[in-house]
Amino acid sequence: MKLVVVSAGLSVPSSTRLLADRLAAAVGRQAGAEVETEVVELRDLAVEIAHNFTNGFPGRKLAAAQEAVTGADGVIAVTPVFTASYSGLFKSFFDVLDKDALAGKPVLIAATGGTARHSLVLEHALRPMFAYLRAVVVPTGVYAASEDWGAEGLEDRVERAAGELAALMQGLRRSVPQHPGALPVVPFAEQLARLAAS
Repeated sequence: MKLVVVSAGLSVPSSTRLLADRLAAAVGRQAGAEVETEVVELRDLAVEIAHNFTNGFPGRKLAAAQEAVTGADGVIAVTPVFTASYSGLFKSFFDVLDKDALAGKPVLIAATGGTARHSLVLEHALRPMFAYLRAVVVPTGVYAASEDWGAEGLEDRVERAAGELAALMQGLRRSVPQHPGALPVVPFAEQLARLAAS
């Protein structure tokens, strides 16, 4: 399986990249299969993204990043919070992707910020954007404020979100205890195929 991590951190080292790496490692542990991980650092693509807007053509590195995301079995998308929303660089990268690149693709959303007050960025900015792109966004988003690093709770959220993404990447729903009369658990890929056929 191929996992692509899109990190919009600007500094080196970056808390955004640190969170992205933790999420990717957790997905690898929980997937139960060999996971090939590729990281797309958007700060390295900033100039090519800008040129793509003005001339309509991606540069070599940007084209490779677009191809990686399009061919991924799952995506982790992490952005720092700027002005109570995702960064402009983060949004610009997804603006230059093909409109169908994320359709039906499992995506884990995450963000970093200086204060917990911005944690709703996941729900009011990131989740709607990826829903518009027709991605399948995992239920648990992960937000890490400055005080979350080393504090209780962050690792639990990371593990829960990673487990959800790993399950979707495998095309399965998490096993649930069955009882008489319960609906059968239908593999996720089969659910998508049924929706497409209807």
